[in-house]
Amino acid sequence: MIELLISNSVARLSFLVLLFAATILLVVWVGWAAGRKIDVRADIRQISGETPTGQRVTLQDRRSTAWTELADRIERAGISLADNDMDGLRERLLAAGFTSPAAPKLYTLVRLVLVFAFPLAYFAYVKATGTELSTAKFYLFGLILAALGLYVPTLLVRARADRRCEEITNGFPDCLDLMLVCVEAGLGLEAAMDRVGRELVNTHPLVSRMLSTATLQLRAGAQRQDALRQMGERSGVQEVKSFATLLIQSDKLGTSIADTLRVYAAEMREKRRLRAEEKAYRLPVLISIPLVVFMLPTMIGVIMLPGVVQIVREIIPALTR
Repeated sequence: MIELLISNSVARLSFLVLLFAATILLVVWVGWAAGRKIDVRADIRQISGETPTGQRVTLQDRRSTAWTELADRIERAGISLADNDMDGLRERLLAAGFTSPAAPKLYTLVRLVLVFAFPLAYFAYVKATGTELSTAKFYLFGLILAALGLYVPTLLVRARADRRCEEITNGFPDCLDLMLVCVEAGLGLEAAMDRVGRELVNTHPLVSRMLSTATLQLRAGAQRQDALRQMGERSGVQEVKSFATLLIQSDKLGTSIADTLRVYAAEMREKRRLRAEEKAYRLPVLISIPLVVFMLPTMIGVIMLPGVVQIVREIIPALTR
């Protein structure tokens, strides 16, 4: 193995790239673990209601994490990581599950790094393999790779947001049914959310995490309307936002929460049934595409083959006489 790395430049370059990627992953993992510890300590201080300096804090105060400090250091170095549409970008990242305050800035940083990283990696590969390329092709490939580096994070975030929203949407009707059972059994809204969050850990983990976070905020002293509104914003799903608004209005007007849950649960089940029917109705159209592309040419060939054979055997010899 060592002799191969010494003699072969491609193998040596591949080994160095793998070693570099492993080092980057190790550094990211260490930073993530350190950030988690800082988050836990900050949560404990927020639950206790005081900061290390003795000042009162609220749950809306953003804590300083390792990622936030990294983004601040980069901006202090003179590189602006602000986006033109910070509010829209923050909503998209929240829908994808990135709840860190520094997520928009880090997202911009990743795109900026990939714009230069992809062309540089291709340039290193060309130099290592000794491939000769014209200047026009080199600039063309570099431009394409830079565009990929710019849009790949956007596609990944969008795919993750769609998948996460779909999981929450599919699991939310079950959550409403369980909450309705708990409320009708005599539990309050906070106790029902806590109970349902613990019950859905294995079946719908995203819904469980969403309810558990809102419950912890309520226990830490946040107002109910603020906790519910933040739950809807973190989910990124319109149905959850509407549900949070409905609970806030029911709480202010004094209407029955059980009736509210019953009506909204029935509406969510109806929407889920309609989505399933829509997917079922789309199947014939989707199946027709492979049928036309693969089976129709084969059927036409099988039907026309006897006629073609007969033409070759009888008609063509008769015409050549």
